[in-house]
Amino acid sequence: MVVYRNAQNTHRPTKSSLTLVIKVGTSSICDEKTHYPLLGNLSRIVETILELKRKGHRIVLVTSAAVGTGLRRLNLNEKPKKLAAVQAIAAVGQGRLMSMYDDLFGQFNQPVAQILLTRNDLADRSQYLNAVNCLEQLLDMGVVPIVNENDTISVSEIKFGDNDTLSAITAGMVKADYLFLMTDVDCLYTDNPRSNPDARPVYVCDDIEALREEITVTTPGSALGTGGMVTKLVAADLATAAGVTTVIARGSTPESILPIIADDKSAPKHTRFVARPQPLIDRKWWILHGLHTAGTIVIETDVAETIADGAARSGSSGASLFAHSVAKVEGNFVEHQAVRLVVQHTDNGVTDFVTVAKGIVNYSAAEIVRIMHARESDIIDSLGYKDADCIIHRDNMATSL
Repeated sequence: MVVYRNAQNTHRPTKSSLTLVIKVGTSSICDEKTHYPLLGNLSRIVETILELKRKGHRIVLVTSAAVGTGLRRLNLNEKPKKLAAVQAIAAVGQGRLMSMYDDLFGQFNQPVAQILLTRNDLADRSQYLNAVNCLEQLLDMGVVPIVNENDTISVSEIKFGDNDTLSAITAGMVKADYLFLMTDVDCLYTDNPRSNPDARPVYVCDDIEALREEITVTTPGSALGTGGMVTKLVAADLATAAGVTTVIARGSTPESILPIIADDKSAPKHTRFVARPQPLIDRKWWILHGLHTAGTIVIETDVAETIADGAARSGSSGASLFAHSVAKVEGNFVEHQAVRLVVQHTDNGVTDFVTVAKGIVNYSAAEIVRIMHARESDIIDSLGYKDADCIIHRDNMATSL
């Protein structure tokens, strides 16, 4: 047994009515070779959600398998490489997938709703809030929202990348108490247990960075899916930053969710990632994880320390970034887009960049290059106008330190 824990006490949500986000992967829905739906697994997932709702909990289901379901519907043996073909298959499969869920939930008169998202949908603050409000209203109405990425129109620039990440962002949006990442193993291991008999299970973790240094999670996802344990660690990092306890458990036994949230000692083996005691506030979460990163601004180490010190004092935002603190600009972004702030480190001739924050800029890349190193009073001399005193205001910045 491996436990990665720094804190004295492990915080667990104790409310009688919890909000849970359950992410079900492709391997739990479709057979990897035949692409036929695993109706037994789907039925158990539905029955578990209904039992959770009977106990007063609110449930959001994040599902994969639009492509896998589409392949079966079109009698195709493998996922094509051409993007347009994958998008077309996803369009066919998404309708069939929702039909299966609606049929299964419909047997118990449980209404469901389809929510299709891309990162681009959340990039605008008003659209992000609309999505949050819609999810909240559906939950208040007793509906089970079923969320998936809108693969039909997604391209690499606006994709979440995998549904593990999408589920973490969804959990942050609805301020969930738990995020369950249901997969084809019972928990996280220090290595692939299928190939390494010495791999040990990880039961509790509240320091994901320390955990990453001790384990090997290079195994990819299934042939139909896009994830693997790497993406689950990323999702756990995102969700716990928003105050969401995250659990990795076996997808073929979804009923294990019930004893896990009850903290029953008879609960099956699983991995619990402890939520951070001081989660990011909603706007900072949106900046870090809802916005597409359009470029990079390199800053000096002392500036990064100032930003970090400000964040430590305020809890989530640091000091504003001014033009005279910019060392380099990368990318062709425009004003009001999000960029990452990085510090350059060189060790033994090897240079790397460490991300310290992300923020919404008041000036375009071209404008920042013209006013680099300028004081606030000199901006108008360099540009002929001044839209703002700073490059990024601290209210529009979220630190990742």
